[in-house]
Amino acid sequence: LESSLLTQPWASVRFGESSFLAKACFGDTGYILLISDLSSVWYETADTEAVGQRSKELNKRLTVHVSSFLNHLCNLMCPLLAGQPGATTAFSCHRSPSGLKLHVKSELSGLPFYWDFHCCPAPLEMVFRHLVRPLIQMNLALQCQVQELVSLLLQKDAEIEDYRESGATLSRDRLRTEPFREETFQQNFMAEVRSGAS
Repeated sequence: LESSLLTQPWASVRFGESSFLAKACFGDTGYILLISDLSSVWYETADTEAVGQRSKELNKRLTVHVSSFLNHLCNLMCPLLAGQPGATTAFSCHRSPSGLKLHVKSELSGLPFYWDFHCCPAPLEMVFRHLVRPLIQMNLALQCQVQELVSLLLQKDAEIEDYRESGATLSRDRLRTEPFREETFQQNFMAEVRSGAS
């Protein structure tokens, strides 16, 4: 399941006043959930035995196969991670020094359905694999992309300047652009980043 989780994108979710990033993977044999507020990372992995035991504790009136519970949990969580939580599903969370509990309240077969994800702090290797390494790789990729675009803009400016020196004029003045200044662009970009962070 964790290998499949690597291919899942992070999603922005809100529980009450708190914002988180989360990703999850559900299968026939259990699930894995990873959630972060960017200062801590928590996770829970549960197999069919754990799911069956917890479902009996939380949903005494429901007698369905564990696979049905897993399928229902998937149907509740996937819309949430896609930014479209179900209208009949309520999520809440509680943080404690030992971890984070995500409480789900919904319906299954016309009866109330409850679930608690008991998330504990994620090990460093998991944090690095799912959060740190992808962020660094994406940052490096974006830096390369920006350098390629800067190079292309400078080439275009040189091409336009060559046309001007050859006597070419614009047929539409609104298309006129100022030469690209990399230093000014970087300064403006960093100023926007700082204002966004604050």
